[in-house]
Amino acid sequence: MGDRRRVGAGEYAERVNAAARLLEGGVPVVDAALVLSARFAVSLRQARRYVDVASSGGRVVVPETTVVFTVKLPAVLADRIRDDARLRGATISSLVARALGDFLASARAGNTEDG
Repeated sequence: MGDRRRVGAGEYAERVNAAARLLEGGVPVVDAALVLSARFAVSLRQARRYVDVASSGGRVVVPETTVVFTVKLPAVLADRIRDDARLRGATISSLVARALGDFLASARAGNTEDG
């Protein structure tokens, strides 16, 4: 239990959801923490945190796996994206992912503006 690293969002969701399954199965909180501690090689204290999250909110959504995808954009467009992300308090990746998702959904529906 000594590497002291933070887990990624997917691993975190996996651990909270494991805690939720144990609780849903009727396992007492203390026992659920013991099981998680052993299963994920984390401290009992950290395992209890996963159980606490699961007991207060249930299961959490497992985020999709992401990949790096590099594109070249005109500098003006890249600046606009950066500015918009900053104003929204969002990441550039989330902003671009949403915009591309919306564009592709529109294209599938036959509503592209590029004609």
